[in-house]
Order: sequence, then C-alpha cells, then structure tokens
Amino acid sequence: MPESSKPPLSLSPGQWSFIRWNTIGQLEALEIHHPLFEATLFLQGAHLTRFIPKSDEDWLWMSPTARFEPGRAIRGGIPICWPWFGDPARNAPEVRKRVKTQGPHGLGRTAVWKLEDACESAHEVEISLSLDANQDFDNVWHGHALALLTFNFSVRGCQLALTTTNLGSEPLAFSQALHTYLPTSDIKGTRILGLGFAHYIDTLKNWEYCTQDGPIYFDGETDRIYENGDPLTVVTPATSRKLTAIGSDSTVVWNPGPKKALKLSDFPDTAWQTMLCVETANAASDYRVLNSGQSHTLGVLIGRG
Repeated sequence: MPESSKPPLSLSPGQWSFIRWNTIGQLEALEIHHPLFEATLFLQGAHLTRFIPKSDEDWLWMSPTARFEPGRAIRGGIPICWPWFGDPARNAPEVRKRVKTQGPHGLGRTAVWKLEDACESAHEVEISLSLDANQDFDNVWHGHALALLTFNFSVRGCQLALTTTNLGSEPLAFSQALHTYLPTSDIKGTRILGLGFAHYIDTLKNWEYCTQDGPIYFDGETDRIYENGDPLTVVTPATSRKLTAIGSDSTVVWNPGPKKALKLSDFPDTAWQTMLCVETANAASDYRVLNSGQSHTLGVLIGRG
C-alpha cells in the first residue's frame, strides 16, 4: 500500500503528534499544528474557528471582538446550527413544535460536545465530536437524537460531516446549517457562482420568493435561503473557494450590511465589509424527517476554487 493511501493511525491523547489541548478565554479547545496546516476546534459548539493551510491565510473569518465564554456563541468560523436553524417560529410546524425557546439556531451551538476520536497521519487529521441531545435539554427542545460531527483537515481543504441519528421512538423533524464565515478584502468586489437561476426566499422582503439572476453580488444587507445545494464558488478580490455540499438542498447567503452590523454582538461596526456567510443547510422547506433509528448526514467540503 502506498504511503499516501495508508489510513490515519488512531492515537490516544498522550500519543498525539499534532493535536494539543488548550484553553482559550474560558473555553477548552483542540489546536492542530500539522506540518501542512493549522486549525482550532472548540468543544463548545463543536466550533471550528481557524483553518490555515501551509503558506496560506486563514480560510475562515473570525470577529476580532469574539468572546470565548461558556454559554456564549462564538462570532465567526463555522458555528453549528442544530437541531433547528434560525428563528424557531420561521421553521416548519413539525420542527417548530419541538422547540421550547425563542432562541435561534439550536442547542448545539453552545452545548459542550464530547471528543469521540482523533486520527493523525502525515497527510491529514480527522477529529470526531458528538452531542447526545437527551432529556438534559428538555427545557429547550423535545426529542432524543445523537449528533456526530467529523472534521477532516488536509492541505487540500477541510471537510465537515454532521450525522444526526434519531434515538427516539417517534419521527424526528429538524433543520440545521453549517454556518460558514468566509473572509474577503472587499465585500463589494465579492461574488458567488453556482446559484444562478436558483429560487430563493428573501427574508428581507417579507420572505418573498425570488429567482437569482446570474452571480450573487453584495450591496448592503443580504439574507437569503436558496433552494439549491449545488457546488458553488466564492470569488473574492484575493481568493477563490469552492464549497461542495452533501445532504443539502438549501444554501443560506448572509451579510449584515452597515445598519444591522451596528446591532450585532461581538461584531465591529465595519466588519460587514470583510466577511460573508455561505451556509450549507437543511433549512425552510428542506428540513429533514428521520424515523426511529434513521440517520442523515449534512456535510461540506471547502477547497480551492
């Protein structure tokens, strides 16, 4: 077997070569220092905040005023929205009936996930985290599901795969998103390719249905749910990134613009000019239903465009 095709070796924490525990702010994180890339992954929210291939810039945008505190969502990176996306009231009735809070984006975003496995090789690092959403979360959500999130890092890019398994006895409806923040040197010089002619919901126009005409450009606040999960390319003045989704028929595109930026927590007033969010999702009519014991995987591969 050629060295490049050898499977990663699973190691116990004491044997890790490239992974280190660290405390950042008040939160526990795994920091990966591999010869080919670096990454930072928090247990709270299973939140990836940094991915830097060798001799490259960070592929993710992080707010310079982000705070790392228990129970507080981290601004930037790739937040995990699960088992509901956005405002509970804007979800399908089957999803909404399980949510017992008005808080957006689900319990997984601030829950502490469990380290399940970590594998290393000369070419990649793979880390799996899990969250057992059981009776401990009865105050915010009714259901029993297991979320397993696997991160794969290599010089080619990073991949996230979020598998939900219904551990309850009744059908489980849920929505979710991998809420990816991407950097740009100029939002007005940034465009997204691959969603031309796709139908979308414009949440800023009273949830009106529209059709995309050509590439997506940004001119002020943008908040849209596209009914499309095809591969797309984000082109900025300095970079090009390709996002390839699995298990998704919806994509959320978001930028707060100048006015909403003033109201956001942990977000500088002018930061809207240097970031955008492209979210691989199961949102709006693309919510999913699992029978008892069934699983569904939502994933995204972020690579060079």
